[in-house]
Amino acid sequence: MFDILQFIAGQKVEEFQPGSIVMEQGGKSGPLLVLIKGEIEVLRDNMRVAKISEPGAIFGEMSVLLECDHTATVRALQTCSFAIIENPWQFLASSTGASLHVAKLLAHRLSALNKYLVDVRQQYADHDHIGMVDGILDALMHHQPRRPQG
Repeated sequence: MFDILQFIAGQKVEEFQPGSIVMEQGGKSGPLLVLIKGEIEVLRDNMRVAKISEPGAIFGEMSVLLECDHTATVRALQTCSFAIIENPWQFLASSTGASLHVAKLLAHRLSALNKYLVDVRQQYADHDHIGMVDGILDALMHHQPRRPQG
């Protein structure tokens, strides 16, 4: 499997202490972050959705690609080091390998979400409120990004 760590050589590295907020939901910091070492938790609306310690994990990619606020908070659980990619658009444009890695990461997440929603749909097939899940699945499968204004 592709290793993003080979592409971050020479990038600025920043260390975060346990309990430190690396990235905050609703904020817009700009850079792309790549975990080099340590362990973090990802929180959405103050609920833990993931605990990650795998070197090469990427954070901030959705905010960068969608040009929106961060969708989750990342908090250090132990001392962590991150490569800070200050100009993520330039970084991704200059590295096909890094861009493909991010695309693959996002495709895995979308696949897992689709699988989860289908499982929910199957479990609650006889309930009236399942229309909400149908709507979400339909939106995921047919949503096209809007073109930027201007």
